[in-house]
This record gives sequence, C-alpha cells and structure tokens, in this order.
Amino acid sequence: MNLLSQMRRTVAGLTLLGLALLPALQASAEPKIVVDAASGRVIEHEQAFQRWYPASLTKIMTAYVTFRAVKSGQMTLDTPITMSARAAKEKPSKMYFKPGERFPLDSALKFLLVKSANDVAVALAEAVSGSEEAFVAEMNATALRLGMRSTRFINPNGMPGEGQYTTAHDLALLAIAVRRDFPEFQRYFAYEGFAVGNKAVANYNLLIGRFDGANGMKTGFICASGFNQVSSATRNGKTAISVVLGAPSQEARADESARLLQEALTTPALGSPTLSTLAPYGEGRDVVADISGEICTPEARAKRYDGRDVNGKLVFKSPYIVAMTREPRLAQAPMSPTLKPSEVALSRIPIPTPRPLDTLAGSEAPFSASAFTTPAAAAETMPLRPAKTVPVPVPRPEI
Repeated sequence: MNLLSQMRRTVAGLTLLGLALLPALQASAEPKIVVDAASGRVIEHEQAFQRWYPASLTKIMTAYVTFRAVKSGQMTLDTPITMSARAAKEKPSKMYFKPGERFPLDSALKFLLVKSANDVAVALAEAVSGSEEAFVAEMNATALRLGMRSTRFINPNGMPGEGQYTTAHDLALLAIAVRRDFPEFQRYFAYEGFAVGNKAVANYNLLIGRFDGANGMKTGFICASGFNQVSSATRNGKTAISVVLGAPSQEARADESARLLQEALTTPALGSPTLSTLAPYGEGRDVVADISGEICTPEARAKRYDGRDVNGKLVFKSPYIVAMTREPRLAQAPMSPTLKPSEVALSRIPIPTPRPLDTLAGSEAPFSASAFTTPAAAAETMPLRPAKTVPVPVPRPEI
C-alpha cells in the first residue's frame, strides 16, 4: 500500500470516528438560553435547539394545561383530586398517597411543582382530561399551539421514555407562555416549600429564597438528561427566564442559572434576536441526547458528593446565591376531608353559571368567587419551623 492510500484510509477513518463521536460531543454540551420575558429577546444561548429529555420540566406543561382547566371554569382550586391505583404506582419522586385518597387541586399543584410528585402528575391528568392519554394529547396540542416545534410529551411527569423530548428554546417559550397566560397562578412556582400535616417539604429549586428576585420555576432530573432547570427572576420590573439542561449536579445547575439570570437582569437586550427570530442551528440537533454515561456512573456520583462540605451540604460557587438566613416560608397544602363513597367526582360536573339579570324571590343574588378575583390570604404561607430543620432537597432516585 502506497503512502497516499494510507493517508486516504487514515482520513476516512478519522472522519467516521468523528461522526460516531458527534452525538457524544453534543451531549457533553449543556444546552442553555436566557431571555427577557417581556420582549422575548435572547441574551445568551448555546445548543438551544438540541433535543433533550425534559425530565420533570414536563410538569410545567402539566401545570399549564391544568391552569387552563381552572380558568375555563371546568375545575376550581377546591376540586378534589383522587389518587388512582395507576397514579399511585408511579416511581419517585412522589407523595406516596394510597389509591382513593383525595386532596384539593390547590394542594395538588403544590405537590406537583414543589415536590415534583410523579404520582400527583398522573392523578391531575386523569382529573383534568379523564385519562392520562387524553391529557398527553392535550399537552402536545398545546405545545404546537405555543410554537414548541421540537417538543413531544409521552406522559405528564417526565418519566423517561422513547419519544419524549424538548429543547431549551421550546422550554423558554413555555415559561413565557405560563407567565403571560396565567399570572394569577405564578405563586405556585415560587413557594420555598409546603407543609402537609406535620411534614415539611422544601423546593428543589435552590434559587428560591437565595437569589435576589427569584420567583420560579421548576427543576428536573433523570440519568439521561442530567440536572435540568427553568428559572425566573424579577427585579425593578424586569423579568428574565433561563433554561439550563444537562448540568452535572444540583449545585452546577443552580450556579449556571444564577449566572444567566444575573446577566439578563443587568444587560440590555436591544438588538438581540427574539425566540421567534432565532433560527434553529446545530448539527445533529434532532437526535435526542442521552448523557446517562456521564451522569449516573459511580465516578460521577462520587464527584458530586466530593463537591459538598464536610457535612454533606451543597456548596454553591455562584456569588449571586446567598445562604437563607431566615425561616423558610412554607405554604399550607391541606388534604381534603374524607368524602363519602356516594359522592361523585366533582371535576366531571360543569360549574353552573348564574341566570342573567334577575333572581327568584327570596333568594340570594348570584355570586361568583374564584382564585382570579380573590387574592390569596396572607396567612397562606408561614414559617412552620426553623430553617435548619427543613432539609435542602436531594435528587430523586436515579432512573
């Protein structure tokens, strides 16, 4: 074999090797984006169109569809949600409610967005749409309507499965849509934790209460996706939204989210592209990245733990994240009173509307109250116990 032939074979081999390594190289990148919420202008982005497993960021869409059911009058925040046998079988993170147990929709949303409860996500789907399958179809229809062209859901909680994916770009679109369409429900993304019975549960979003202006939104984790986070913060009337996918640890996703939010809140967005004008880019972006080999190996787990202090507590590198020096504010998440077996599922009964103009003699005038007209009581949140007794949440079991 002459030298020229050897060189050609070497070049061809390196080319094939490069193509084979391309998905792995792309997976190593951490897709991210940060935008000005009012204008949609993009301040910074990287691999924003790379398809990724959403993990529990899926629950932002679950909340969106549920909010719409409430706003339309189909349900109220007092509507009881029933834990079905199917929902109770979901893997952690979960509330571990038994089949047949009921709780108000208001509490369900706290379980969903603070605890990231997979069992509650399925119970909500069944209550809103009649079945999990029908709810997922509504999730996907909503994604298309919002312009999330590279997103597809197969369940309401983000448990891993083939055919479920999203992008940093699409998640930014969803986060803006939630804030725009349902401002009355933004409190559900901002709770530092909740109390149910004598149990206190802290938010997985470690920016809440620790980053100036943080007011949302959601975290997610599975081995295939790494540590994901959608965050929002508001200062001086300006709101920024960031998305970080594939971070190697809880601390890393919080640090990077804080950096992006700080940049967006302090940098003018004039002249930058918007979410709608940012053109898709990235070779191989339509292949869903899987970084299980980087996240859930013994070496990766050991490295995450080595980054903590001597007591095993999280250590943040970001100068924008400060320690919480007060008691955490915990929202009340009560369970419903036991309902009689003869009672029907209220979520299936249309809410009656009052007759126009007149009322029957001797009856009360029609009255309608809802969460949209009545502000939440000031006593809804309270410091239940000292901050040192409310644990910082650790990742759910690796799946």
